[in-house]
Amino acid sequence: MSPFLFFLAHLAVLSYALVGGVFLAFSDFIMRALSVTSGQGGAEAMQAINREVFRWVFMVLFLALTPVSLLIAAYGAIVVEHGPGTLMVLAGLTYFVGSFGVTVFFNVPMNETLAGMEASAGATLDYWTHTYLPRWSFWNTVRTVACGLSAALLLFSLIWAAQSQTQAA
Repeated sequence: MSPFLFFLAHLAVLSYALVGGVFLAFSDFIMRALSVTSGQGGAEAMQAINREVFRWVFMVLFLALTPVSLLIAAYGAIVVEHGPGTLMVLAGLTYFVGSFGVTVFFNVPMNETLAGMEASAGATLDYWTHTYLPRWSFWNTVRTVACGLSAALLLFSLIWAAQSQTQAA
């Protein structure tokens, strides 16, 4: 494995884990805490969170992992042989579909709908309680699992590849 790809893959493992950790926090306690706020407090807080997320490190990691994941998957399919390569492909595709894809097709549309609503409106509370909280939380948990699985698969592929190289030498 080239030194650049070796470094990039290790950085990706760490980044998958960091992004997954943010998603885990939302699935584990943030959404639950927002759901018990009085009135429109939870919806209003989530609107603020969704505005702020674009300004921080999280978004850089989240977006940068998309092309990196595709590169890792392609590298695993083309260059790395057998089991370790298969795990690299699975790691990259799991992030691409399970984190990036789910975000684009499920979480972001719900965020945009919530952003377009007046926080104090009754319809917002209804949407927040009956649609947003259960569906957004479900898809966020899918993203959490995808990130954790991507980190584990890529880490195992690197260990397996290193052991294979050691045994071959």
